[in-house]
Amino acid sequence: MPPHAQLIQMASAYWISKLVYAAARLDLADRLADGAKSADELAGPTETHAPSLHRFMRTLASLGVLTSVDDRRFALTPLGEALKTGAPGSARSSVLSVAGPSFVLAFEEIMHSLKTGETGFEEAFGMPVFDYFAQHADEASLFSELMVGFHGGETAAVAAAYDFSGFGTIVDVGGGTGNMLSAILSHHEGTRGILYDMPHVAREAPALLERNGVADRVTIESGSFFESVPEGGDAYILSHIIHDWNEEQCLTILGNVRRAMKPDGRLLIVEFVLPEDDTPHLGKLADMVMLIVPGGQERTAAEYDALLSKARFKMTRVIPTESPVSIVEAVPL
Repeated sequence: MPPHAQLIQMASAYWISKLVYAAARLDLADRLADGAKSADELAGPTETHAPSLHRFMRTLASLGVLTSVDDRRFALTPLGEALKTGAPGSARSSVLSVAGPSFVLAFEEIMHSLKTGETGFEEAFGMPVFDYFAQHADEASLFSELMVGFHGGETAAVAAAYDFSGFGTIVDVGGGTGNMLSAILSHHEGTRGILYDMPHVAREAPALLERNGVADRVTIESGSFFESVPEGGDAYILSHIIHDWNEEQCLTILGNVRRAMKPDGRLLIVEFVLPEDDTPHLGKLADMVMLIVPGGQERTAAEYDALLSKARFKMTRVIPTESPVSIVEAVPL
């Protein structure tokens, strides 16, 4: 496409985003799970206007989410199947989160973030994002599932890229539902884990750990990493934690980890490590989300080295994985 058409396509991308969001809100994939239906059949259960719903489903068919069975009925495609509740990858929850009001209204305040360096989320909602989730349990659950869906492919890649076998106890700081820790322990049977997070964040962890067959090797501890972290671990993992916070807050977290860990322990930061050049990278878009929503940032290897030095760590290496994230390894100074 010519440059002007590319820019217009970029600017109108939210049209598709909201269409997919509406499909998730209406539970269309679940309602079509047992076969094709028409808009007339679905209008009552979805409380929608049948002619408008038909036009909507016709558009979803043009996007590959649905397919026309005849002139009035539509069925799921393989793409649409992924939007069902509980489907692998957590697409439905992820769509409801990233295309829902919390993220959309925060991004409406992008100019505020660019002018002030402050978060658009707090401008829109009057409080930091994680305080908001603490008060809105349903949205917090969607966000947790978003993290699994968005970063789900990373866990196996991280477990395969690094040799965790020498660690007796791994502490997953801010480990959420235990997705990362489960993948690592599944690869290393002799290792135990401590999952550490706020109670409302980790409330769904027991079920996930049980499903993954590692519940008997994980202790769940509750608390804030701004105050302390569990002591005595051989390795401390911070997976998509450091990028959420400003530098002062990052130094507080890293300081608490350093005080808790053994002198020969390892710090493992799992994050997007941005390329220094203009190479396209998912982390560069994520960096804008960090600016606008929680107030953190993604970093280059050099920026991680500088941050870790301030926290009295030495960055020893950056290990790429078969996913967009890398493992930043560091030792205490």
